[in-house]
Amino acid sequence: MNLDEIDREIVRLLQADASLTARELAEHVGLTATPVWRRVQILENAGVITGRVALVDPEALGLGVTVMVHVRTNDHSAAWLDRFAAAIEDLPEIIEAYRISGEIDYTLKVVVPSIDAYDDFYRRLIGKVELYDVRSVFVMEEIKRTTALPLHFLPGTGS
Repeated sequence: MNLDEIDREIVRLLQADASLTARELAEHVGLTATPVWRRVQILENAGVITGRVALVDPEALGLGVTVMVHVRTNDHSAAWLDRFAAAIEDLPEIIEAYRISGEIDYTLKVVVPSIDAYDDFYRRLIGKVELYDVRSVFVMEEIKRTTALPLHFLPGTGS
């Protein structure tokens, strides 16, 4: 989808605060609420906006341990991948999962309340699917976290 300047601004605003009403968005972009609401609907129907959520502070919920888990496998079959994908879906501690290039096959972002809880998670993970190597990297400090995508790369933005 080719977004114009107003669409990009609507997306930027909603990335910062998904609770904004059509009227509030309209005030920011210089339109009335009805055309802004229509634009939001088009962006949702086109799959640009895929959902609206509340961002929650993990520490406020007692989930203060973040672990980047690097997984290697010797089995790259479709059956293994199906088991691995099912294991990922079944473990709510995994909040992000990526197949990556290089020496590591997959990286998982795991959030738990403690080292003991991570150990329990680890045992459940390796019980669900055979893994060649698992390396756990504990996050010591979060320097940046955002859900906002860099919109300045989109066509028509000058970058």
